[in-house]
Amino acid sequence: MSEAEFLTADELAEVTGYKHIASQREWLDKNGWPYVVNASGRPIVGRWAARMRLAGVQPTATSTGMQPAGRPNFAALD
Repeated sequence: MSEAEFLTADELAEVTGYKHIASQREWLDKNGWPYVVNASGRPIVGRWAARMRLAGVQPTATSTGMQPAGRPNFAALD
């Protein structure tokens, strides 16, 4: 059985300590957790991001180890 990509409402309440949506969003903002808001205003937190944060890692765009692709230096082939 595969896990859902996002935290469930119960899991989000467990992490934040709040069931009220506005309080959850306030907690997530205060603690720097990434999330998106769905059409009903509920914060949606990715399971991967939650695992990283709970492990003490704050993911950033540069922490992936991937670098933007540059132009190849074809002159180096000569």
